[in-house]
Amino acid sequence: MIRLSLCALSALSLAACDRGPGTSVTINADGGNVLGAVDGATGQVKIAVPGFSGQLKLPKVQLKADNFDLNGVHLYPGSTIDAVDVAGGRNDDGGLRVRFTSPASPDQVRGWFTERLAKAGFTVHPDGQGLTGTTEEKQPFHLDLAGDGSNARGTITVGG
Repeated sequence: MIRLSLCALSALSLAACDRGPGTSVTINADGGNVLGAVDGATGQVKIAVPGFSGQLKLPKVQLKADNFDLNGVHLYPGSTIDAVDVAGGRNDDGGLRVRFTSPASPDQVRGWFTERLAKAGFTVHPDGQGLTGTTEEKQPFHLDLAGDGSNARGTITVGG
C-alpha cells in the first residue's frame, strides 16, 4: 500500500497557526460519503461516522512539502499543500488526490519528481507538463502541472 504521511487530524490544533489559508482535507467512503473533512479556509472540522457525527473548529494549518511522503518522495522543496482528498472503497480501489503549489517552474518540478519517483520504484513517463505511470504497487499515478513559469500548481492522483 502507498505510504502517505500527513499530519493527523487530531494533531492539527497543536501545529496550527491561524494566519492565511490552510490545507483542506476530505476523507470519503464508498459512494462519496464524507467521513471527515477539514476546511482550510475556516478551520472547520466535520466528522460523520456510523454512530457519531459532529463538527468543531480548529486553527487553520498549512501542510508543507515535508508533510507529504509518497514512498519516500516528498513534494518539491518549499511547496505548500492546498488540498488532500482521500477516497476509500470496499475493494481497496480508493484513491488519493493532492493539490499543491511549488516555488518553481512546472519543468523544474516535473524533472525533480521524475528522478525521485523512478528511484522509489515508480514507472513514469512525460505527459504534457506532467507525468503519468504506475506506483511500485502497480497503482495508476498521474501528476498534472501548470504554472506561470515561476510557480507551479500541481495535482498528484494515485489509484482509483
